[in-house]
Amino acid sequence: MSVPKIRLVDVRKTFDSQPALDDISLDVAEGESLVLIGGSGSGKSLLLKTILGLQTPDSGRIEIDGEESVGLSGNERMVWMRRFGVLFQRQGLFDSMPVWENVAFRLLQDRGIDKAAAKERAIEKLASVGLTAETADLYPSELSGGMQKRAGLARAIATDPQIIFLDEPTAGLDPIMSNIISELIVARQNELGATIISVVSDMAVVREIAERVAMLHEGRIVWLGTVDELETTDNAYVHQFVNQLIDGPIQMPSLAS
Repeated sequence: MSVPKIRLVDVRKTFDSQPALDDISLDVAEGESLVLIGGSGSGKSLLLKTILGLQTPDSGRIEIDGEESVGLSGNERMVWMRRFGVLFQRQGLFDSMPVWENVAFRLLQDRGIDKAAAKERAIEKLASVGLTAETADLYPSELSGGMQKRAGLARAIATDPQIIFLDEPTAGLDPIMSNIISELIVARQNELGATIISVVSDMAVVREIAERVAMLHEGRIVWLGTVDELETTDNAYVHQFVNQLIDGPIQMPSLAS
C-alpha cells in the first residue's frame, strides 16, 4: 500500500479548553484534490494552518510522505515548507511590491534566484493563470478582485509545489469568475500533479474541483466521501449544508435556541 502524501492521526487542538480540532484522522493521497466544507468556525482553516505548522497541535501526528512534521526545528521547517504552495483567503499579497515580486517572493527568498530570472518565472506563472505580462509590473491595488485571486494562485504555484492549500479561492467573486478560477485550479493540478486541499463554501466550486470532500463540524470530521456521494448521502450535516437549510444539526450562533 502506498504511503499517503498527507496523514493526520488523532490531531487535537484546543483553545480555552474548548476543542477546535477534535481527534482528526485523515489520509490524503498523492495527486488528490480534497475539499473541506463546513460552517463558519468548524475548523477548516485551522486544519490547514495546523498541517502547515502555523499552529501546533496539542496531540496527534501529522505526516508528510510518511515523515512526522510536528516538532520540526525552525531550519527543518523552512526546508520542509518548500513542498507547499498556499493561496490565502485574502490572497495575502504585499501592497508595497509589484505583482511579479509577489508571485516570485518564495523564489527570491528561499531559492536565491536573481531578479531577472525570478521575474521571467513570475510572468510564466501569471500567464498560466490567464494574466498578461503587463500585469507583472502593476501593484495589487491596481488589480480587480478576480485578478488578485489569480495572482495569488500564481504565487501559490510559483515553485511547482508538491502540495497546494487553497483557502476560499473563489470567495467574493461573481459566478463567472468563480468558474474561471475553478477551471484554473483543475488545470494547474493536472499540470503539476500536486496534492490539493481546499477550503470552499461554494458548492458549485466544490463539485468542479473536488475528488473527495470532508465535512467538518465543531472540529470533527462528520462525513468523508467522494464528490458524487454529496448528492446521495443521508448524512444530516451534509444534507443541511449542501441544500443551504436553516433547520438541521448545524446551528449558527444567531439562530441557536
